[in-house]
Amino acid sequence: MTANGVYVYAVIRAGMPLPADARGVGSPAAQLRPVRQGRVAAVVSEAPPNLRARRRDLLAHQDLLLRLSEQGSVLPMRFGMVAPDEETVRGQLAAHEADHMAALEHLSGAVEVNIKALPAQDALASLVAQDKKVRRLRDELRRRPGYEASLRLGEAVAAALQTRAAEAGRRILSELTPKARAVTSGPEVQGCVLNTSFLVNRSDSDAFRRAAEQFASTNRDRVELRLSGPLPCYSFVSREGAPVLTAGV
Repeated sequence: MTANGVYVYAVIRAGMPLPADARGVGSPAAQLRPVRQGRVAAVVSEAPPNLRARRRDLLAHQDLLLRLSEQGSVLPMRFGMVAPDEETVRGQLAAHEADHMAALEHLSGAVEVNIKALPAQDALASLVAQDKKVRRLRDELRRRPGYEASLRLGEAVAAALQTRAAEAGRRILSELTPKARAVTSGPEVQGCVLNTSFLVNRSDSDAFRRAAEQFASTNRDRVELRLSGPLPCYSFVSREGAPVLTAGV
């Protein structure tokens, strides 16, 4: 067992070169090395002592995964995955080699793009113009100001903004799904009506983003879209396709 364990960044095909100047987590940045087993390999380094989710290390982890993905398929590990030693890593690679190879083939030439949809900000004027109920409650408040009237108007506005955003979220999902190889829903995020990741051909990722940005521009009075990507394909790696390791943070 190494002093602090072996930090695991990703699983790749055996023989895929590592970026020459890439470094891992820690200060000074750890040297990277492959741990090969059969047709696959894990990209690892020595785990730094007192590993924490520091911004420097989070960025180093993410940057390495992005650079690896430019060279070929990658099964990314979440930040903080640590094994006791290389033998443990090899054992896990051997046990899941077929799953790893199937997942690497599935992700070949692809990137992940995540889209979160939220109710539009500064959309009150558009909402009042289009929603009869909100307009009626606003007029009532003007005629008879008071706490109850203000509360009813506020609740109606919040509900209407949420409904409009959710409807726009369903439309963007319908529009973008045919442009992706796979789609998966992410966990609920407070304030979001949609949190979805798309597996997109790398060669199509710019066009995919442009389509999403065009939709956002056209529907800015209903929904705010937040795009992230290209990203490592975290959302499309099954639990079976990843080594069984321990979180170090």
